[in-house]
Amino acid sequence: MHNNIKTIIVMLVAITIAGCSIAGTASAHFTMLFPGGGMDVSPDDYLASLGEEKTVLITWGCPFKELFACIDTPDVYVRNPDGNVTQLTPVETSVDGVKAYTVSFTVDKRGDYIVYSTMNVTAIKGDFVDHAKAVIHCGQAAWNGWDAELGENVEIIPYIRPYGLEEGFVFRGRAVQDGAPLADATVYVVKYRLNDDPEVLEKADEIYPQDSWMMVKGFTKTDADGDFVYTLDEPGVWNIAVFGKGIMERSIFILPVFESFPPTEEEQVSAIPETGTDTTSASESPAAGLFITICIIGLIAVLLMRRRSGGHR
Repeated sequence: MHNNIKTIIVMLVAITIAGCSIAGTASAHFTMLFPGGGMDVSPDDYLASLGEEKTVLITWGCPFKELFACIDTPDVYVRNPDGNVTQLTPVETSVDGVKAYTVSFTVDKRGDYIVYSTMNVTAIKGDFVDHAKAVIHCGQAAWNGWDAELGENVEIIPYIRPYGLEEGFVFRGRAVQDGAPLADATVYVVKYRLNDDPEVLEKADEIYPQDSWMMVKGFTKTDADGDFVYTLDEPGVWNIAVFGKGIMERSIFILPVFESFPPTEEEQVSAIPETGTDTTSASESPAAGLFITICIIGLIAVLLMRRRSGGHR
């Protein structure tokens, strides 16, 4: 009997350690949804024109370090501005030598489209599921649908409209599990950097060798209502993730952040052509022509006056 109890305790400890290992590894690795169809994604890709066909790349990995092959084919859906949901067909592709998927849909209404993917991303042991979603916006002031709750097992719901955000904005959202507030949960916040700064971790390690990861991976906590806030201090594409409790599932919300708007005074001045860069010559300028004409008339007048003065002598 004593041996059986000891065996059970050892098994529980092993399961706990394995679970922590999966959570620790996966907390820096995410399902990523890129509506530009490629890895060189930008915040502009999360905007759409009416009638445009959007191709969304689905991949998995660390947003600032590396990619891994998608382990399973994702289930992907799109919710249109009217609330209608359509299942999309993933097409296998390859990105940097690893397996990924793309889906496509046509933007035929003004408003907000939510693309969401459920994918088994088991990496070590046991079942691990990502629920990732991104909002794609179309239409002048057609701000409807971005805060819809999809009913996922674990889900992040934005309180703040997730487009038109500028660097330095504070994002506020709510984490829920089975529709109830996910209280006292850790929220991971990581910016995608693979396309423009893949060596960011090495740079951080040179300056902060004590803990370089603190500079590339943000943490915050949800309160009793499942609410959380985080300041997005750089332009780019951000990944916000939260784990469910008692289940190996999590929600990932992809958020585009634009550069500051309007441009600063310095940026506006830099846009003004420098002196000497104008292709219009002085002789072609209307003001210059008028000045020359006045000078000629004045010179003629002086000569006439001198001529008259000489005649009177």
